[in-house]
Amino acid sequence: MGPEVRMSRYLDAIHQYRRGRLSCVEAAEVLGISERHFRRLRDTYEAEGAEGLIDRRRGRKSGRRAGTDKIEFVVEQYRTRYFDFTVKHFHEALRDEFPGFNLSYTWTKTVLQQRGMVPVSTRRSAHRKKRVRRPLPGMMLFQDGSTHHWLPGNHPPLDLIVTMDDATSEIYSIFLVEEEGTASTFQGLHETIAAKGLFSSFYTDRGSHYFFTPKAGAKVDRERLTQVGRALAELKIEHIASYSPEGRGRMERVFNTLQKRLPPLLRLNKITTIEAANRYLRDVYRAQHNAQFAVAAAEEGSAFVPFAGDLKEVLCIRESRVVTNDNCVRYGGLSLQIPEQAHRRHFVKATVMVHAYPDGTLALFHGPRLLARYTADGSVIGLQQRIAA
Repeated sequence: MGPEVRMSRYLDAIHQYRRGRLSCVEAAEVLGISERHFRRLRDTYEAEGAEGLIDRRRGRKSGRRAGTDKIEFVVEQYRTRYFDFTVKHFHEALRDEFPGFNLSYTWTKTVLQQRGMVPVSTRRSAHRKKRVRRPLPGMMLFQDGSTHHWLPGNHPPLDLIVTMDDATSEIYSIFLVEEEGTASTFQGLHETIAAKGLFSSFYTDRGSHYFFTPKAGAKVDRERLTQVGRALAELKIEHIASYSPEGRGRMERVFNTLQKRLPPLLRLNKITTIEAANRYLRDVYRAQHNAQFAVAAAEEGSAFVPFAGDLKEVLCIRESRVVTNDNCVRYGGLSLQIPEQAHRRHFVKATVMVHAYPDGTLALFHGPRLLARYTADGSVIGLQQRIAA
């Protein structure tokens, strides 16, 4: 809207007000301004006439206008180093790297938009009210995975596994794996419980490693538990299934942020392997993310409780097997030889339990008794030592 058109609308609204056809509130609504601002315009018109409504800043250069050198500096930094950053992330990076850079985010965005380096934002969709958070940390945790090209170069898409608190949006565990599944779920749970303790409920999608779903799109089977479901039941953690993307909205927003921020950061830090990326996520990024995006809980205190027991033996895959005639157990293409035991000569035709851990190692149990532990290739760990009775 040009200044002449704006002036004409102001004058028309003031004249309508003076004739009693519009109240102050109605005139302000017509102009799209506050009632207080309309009263200021009315009083200025009464005192100075139409001349008083003219913006005296028109045609003048702002004394706070940034110099050409600063504009070119920002454009060059974005073009050469931060081209895949969001504007907000780029502005944060400039302020961190160059302490003397004190220009605002809005100014930075405007400069990049005027140069055609970032698109002008589209109009926002209708407002949706967010679900109220749980009041205490540890009352409900989310876990989900996001498939994306996280690493720079031609590396195939990977899954980023995140475990996050509903009350604060604090991330407790974050790492990359080639494919999301039971092992990645157990790893996220182990890292969280070992650091914080047991929590009350666990909110996830209905992926096959979380739930058995007899019919696509139907409710999950609460009687037939997956390995994850069995472990959560042992830990007395309620497992909540999500039936809509909106129910996971908080996680979706976190992944949207991570997809915009993490790949540029990994590229900037020359990180090209899963191992290096996971060290960076654990040692550097998680603390930075939580410092910026986590919020205070609605109430003081915590719903986490200490865990007493062997967490490794709970957060693992358990499957029963019958020992063969050669005193071995077949599992996952391996033949696990049971070493000599002090209390029993052999276990032929006995039913034993295989524990498969997220790190690839295995163990055999006969009831509560540990018979042996094995490396990922099936070799007995500590074969030279007989397992005592």
